[in-house]
Amino acid sequence: MADMDPETATNTAGEEEPLFSNLDLFLFSLIVGLVIYWFMSRKQQEPIPEFKKLDTPTPTTRETSFVEKMKKTGKNIIVFYGSQTGTAEEFANRLAKDAQRYGMKGMAADPEEYSMGELARLAEIENSLAIFCMATYGEGDPTDNAQDFYDWLQENDDENLSGLNYTVFALGNKTYEHYNAMGKYVDKRLEELGAKRIFDLGLGDDDGNLEEDFISWREQFWPAVCEHFGVEASGDESSIRQYELKVHTDVNMNKVYTGEIGRLKSFEVQKPPFDSKNPFLAPVTVNRKLNKAGDRHLMHLELDITGSKIRYESGDHVAVFPTNDSELVNKLGEILGVDLDVVISLNNLDEESNKKHPFPCPTTYRTALTHYLDITNPPRTNVLYELAQYASDPKEQENMRKMASSSPEGKALYQNWVLDSCRNILAVLEDMPSLKPPIDHLCELLPRLQARYYSIASSSKVHPNSIHICAVVVEYKTKTGRVNKGVATNWLKNKLVNGHKSTVPMYIRKSQFRLPFKASNPVIMIGPGTGIAPFMGFVQERGWLKQQGKEVGETVMYFGCRHKNEDYIYQEELEEAEKNSVLTQLNVAFSRDQDHKVYVQHHLKKNKEHIWKLIHTDNAHIYVCGDARNMAKDVQTAFYEIAEEYGSMTRTQATDYVKKLMTKGRYSQDVWS
Repeated sequence: MADMDPETATNTAGEEEPLFSNLDLFLFSLIVGLVIYWFMSRKQQEPIPEFKKLDTPTPTTRETSFVEKMKKTGKNIIVFYGSQTGTAEEFANRLAKDAQRYGMKGMAADPEEYSMGELARLAEIENSLAIFCMATYGEGDPTDNAQDFYDWLQENDDENLSGLNYTVFALGNKTYEHYNAMGKYVDKRLEELGAKRIFDLGLGDDDGNLEEDFISWREQFWPAVCEHFGVEASGDESSIRQYELKVHTDVNMNKVYTGEIGRLKSFEVQKPPFDSKNPFLAPVTVNRKLNKAGDRHLMHLELDITGSKIRYESGDHVAVFPTNDSELVNKLGEILGVDLDVVISLNNLDEESNKKHPFPCPTTYRTALTHYLDITNPPRTNVLYELAQYASDPKEQENMRKMASSSPEGKALYQNWVLDSCRNILAVLEDMPSLKPPIDHLCELLPRLQARYYSIASSSKVHPNSIHICAVVVEYKTKTGRVNKGVATNWLKNKLVNGHKSTVPMYIRKSQFRLPFKASNPVIMIGPGTGIAPFMGFVQERGWLKQQGKEVGETVMYFGCRHKNEDYIYQEELEEAEKNSVLTQLNVAFSRDQDHKVYVQHHLKKNKEHIWKLIHTDNAHIYVCGDARNMAKDVQTAFYEIAEEYGSMTRTQATDYVKKLMTKGRYSQDVWS
């Protein structure tokens, strides 16, 4: 007790000592307290409580064996689809539905959801057949949902598919370099692995008439299937419904979808990671018109991705989910005489199907027509065929059935009346007054509204929290005098900065369109019009690399527009980049500022010697972005001519030379038709 007050010590000594001092009592209390605390706080083994078993069924894991599912549901035909924009999926559903008309049972299947290693087991099912509707995306690539299947086909050389009967319908576009590459590969590879092709590969060309290509192939395909399996068509040409309508009269509105792509309320409570099934709602922070004059509207938008954990690279694509024009939606409601705000569900009649609804349900007709269904594209022939029964005028009904047939007259009528006249479903209903389909059947038949992809016009090195879009608003007059408007571009145009509903549901799609790994490699960028978009990101990135003290190779730009004083977009930014030597050469073709047309390929030919040196000696990378139908082909031809002249090659050698550049990743294209 050395630290006790001296006065207290003296007083204590003079008193009679009790049995326990205050200090003893204090220490004793402390010890008892600690012991009690230890007993109370130590972890005791708790008895396991008995939980009452709930009546609700436990969530089942998704069936990944398509063979077991087919056995369970008595199906013998499976139609796999590789789809990016929904068309291949739509064709797959039509073929699966067709099977019933031919006395068979079919199912459409997403290869991403099943174990494709089970293809060999399909032989366990009598008269089984696998159909593949395969779209090609980008530069001969598989679609996102077919990537794993593609990898599996490439990696499994020892797979024995000798018991597999198959056929392939490919979806592509002839304006692209690798026309129908994915469909051709699947067809060839399955044969290499021993599978038996029971009908010829079908080639659909979206640059021509994809619908006609599909119908012509399908008309010959089914008789060949019947002959192969020795079955007869049932002759049942009646409409077959896939979904049944349920109207919800008493429903909790918190359980109703209002436009979400995947998870209910995902737009209210955002949770990363963000992708095609869970898009991020990005606020629009900039929306400005780029062109100074002219009758077009070119625009620059900036989307804020702060806090989303979204990462992107220059050259990637941003996918946005647009909504349909409310005026079109209201007109559909009026012409069909329905209350669009009724809450409904469309439930699959096949309870075993992975696809329970054609779009998120329950929802309202208004939401379905606004967010989920494509109401602006011309309806395909199967939609006309199914709807024909609801036309009370025999002549209109006959015309609809004729357009859905494979007869030359029917094909010509469909081409002229629907496609060439750009009639969407509203125009069809307006021009066939007796046609009054039930809205639920119409909603079942219309394809899903798809995301739109735009080349990102910024660099994440400079703008880590912002994604830039450059686009031209689509609006045109049809042969019928109607004005058709592009869904996504008009929707984006009307996005007010910081205004009501100024957010854009979006996600990133990775691309192979990449700057060279070595910054010292020269780059040649060719992008007229809005094809300049990815190159704005490239220029920003090359400027950033220079600021970091990196050695940056020559950066050459070829841009084209109609008039210098009208649509020379990003003029200030490009001229500033040239002034700062970020762009070592800026070549701009103004196609209509003189008597004769001048395009980017003409400027390429002017600089032939310099271009050849960059490519052949300095290991330059070439990038082309924009129109696939004319520009990309003309630019490629210009490179052939340069290689012929300065490389002393024949046209065949020059073509091979450019193709090798593509194979090595030194000639990249991001083009559309």
